Amino acid sequence: MVGVMAQIQGALVVLRGRGYKVTEPRKRVLKALAEAEKPVSPYEIQEMLGRSGEYLNHVTIYRVLNLLCNLNLAHKVLLRGGFVKCTLGKGEGCHRFVVCRECGTLKEYADKALCAEENEMARDLGFHAEQHFSEFSGVCSKCQV
Repeated sequence: MVGVMAQIQGALVVLRGRGYKVTEPRKRVLKALAEAEKPVSPYEIQEMLGRSGEYLNHVTIYRVLNLLCNLNLAHKVLLRGGFVKCTLGKGEGCHRFVVCRECGTLKEYADKALCAEENEMARDLGFHAEQHFSEFSGVCSKCQV
């Protein structure tokens, strides 16, 4: 539980530092993400909160998740559907995922050089890249045996 609390506190520092209020709904969604072992949907977050006697409506959860993603405190995982807490903090480069198609294990990584290369490719095509999304599906080392 100490790890969960430290993650939440770190995210709250970022929220305050960027000029956002620390509200109960934001704390509840952060706690749910920190406790989740896999990507979770807004409906699953609502269920998790309900099990502990708390309630947030879906609109509020979606708004909080949108803010957390914009602040790089959470990410939407396209391959698995749902949201996860950011595990890299201020890791350099765009944050990306590898996802096990067997067990759902998800690992986050960042690669500054890859991010720069993709920005250059976008410029060569006449674009200014604002976001990069990349997820790899495969089989983790535990499921390969």
